[in-house]
Amino acid sequence: MKRLIILSLLAVAIAGSSQAQQKYVPAAENLKNRAEFQDMKFGVFIHWGIYSMMADGEWIMNNKNINWQEYAKLADGFYPSKYDAEKWVADVKAAGAKYICITSRHHDGFSMFHTRQSPYNIVDGTPFKRDIIKELADACHKQGVKLHFYYSQLDWRRSDYFPIGRTGRGVGRTEQGSWDSYHRFMLNQLTELLTNYGEIGAIWFDGQWDQPADFNWRLREIYDHIHSIQPGCLVISNHHLAPQEGEDGQTFEKDLPGHNTTGFSANAEIGQLPLETCETMNNSWGYNITDLKYKSEKELIHYLIKAAGNNANLLMNVGPRPDGTFPDIAVQRYKAMGDWLKVYGESIYGTRGGLVTPRDWGVTTQKENRLYVHILNYKDKSFYLPTNGKKVKSARVFLDKKPVKFTQDVDGVLLKFDKVPDELDYVVELELK
Repeated sequence: MKRLIILSLLAVAIAGSSQAQQKYVPAAENLKNRAEFQDMKFGVFIHWGIYSMMADGEWIMNNKNINWQEYAKLADGFYPSKYDAEKWVADVKAAGAKYICITSRHHDGFSMFHTRQSPYNIVDGTPFKRDIIKELADACHKQGVKLHFYYSQLDWRRSDYFPIGRTGRGVGRTEQGSWDSYHRFMLNQLTELLTNYGEIGAIWFDGQWDQPADFNWRLREIYDHIHSIQPGCLVISNHHLAPQEGEDGQTFEKDLPGHNTTGFSANAEIGQLPLETCETMNNSWGYNITDLKYKSEKELIHYLIKAAGNNANLLMNVGPRPDGTFPDIAVQRYKAMGDWLKVYGESIYGTRGGLVTPRDWGVTTQKENRLYVHILNYKDKSFYLPTNGKKVKSARVFLDKKPVKFTQDVDGVLLKFDKVPDELDYVVELELK
């Protein structure tokens, strides 16, 4: 009998081990959503929480070592009286963006949706009493904008986020809770986000970097849980690493894929999943009243073009004010991007990185046999483009459809312009044979 029990337990252990090591196979709707995600090319990131009241970014609790109990009192006065989900989505559409990714819960632990897992949320914990995520979800579904949820894996407030990670060490937590409790909390919140707000495009995780590399987050269990509720929902994680089993997209923080100018992407080996780069308009994610170092319209449009040329989406951030409105300058910048996309969107939406890899002068995007050459920085009338053996059938200026003279050889094509390209983006459309 004892031998039978031992053999039975061994069989269960082997089966469990086999199941844990099973390769993730994305559902058909997931693969479809991956392709649609790549086609969108442009999304709006929204970092918003009770930290906006202090107008010094989303990390202020950690950066100023604010006691977690004192910080929580911010919720008592949070009343975004001018919040209008319909206007937010309208502004996003005017920007030409196709999806929104909003912070459902950031590192400070405050939930911006009505959760039953903790009273520390916008409905139960503030005088506002409204579920802003529900209103945003309704507006997105109504206006045809995809909704993604940012979700923090770390928490500077809860005692069951233990062991404490690299951040949040100075906020006065003294209790040591159980990780199993925190794990269940996350699973339960993710269930709420994926069942109470309609179809969700992606769960966008952040915070894995808070723990040592060998820490067991039980990620596959979390990812499988998401896919069991909404198989088409993409899993994306800002862990600054190569893609991990169970993920559906790869994001890069404040850098284009393959670049590491900010130090976040030293270990971010590019995988085979859809790519995205997230960036700030100024230097802050959350609302910062003194940070007026906004990138110019030209810089933002160039970033969008370069992202597309690097086969990635651009997720451009805005940090709403505590009253629930976007900063005026952010709205202006988004509108400028939208105006540009109204003219040049065909060369961005639905494209992939072109056959000519990014160069100092610009990038190429491609849609089937159409190659769009985005010339951002070039000072001559003659322009040689290596085409990797592909022959060119025709060439024309994208804006006015005027033919461009060209000659070709085995390695590429020499384009001859009527003038030196001096536009914000001089786009030449090539039809390949």
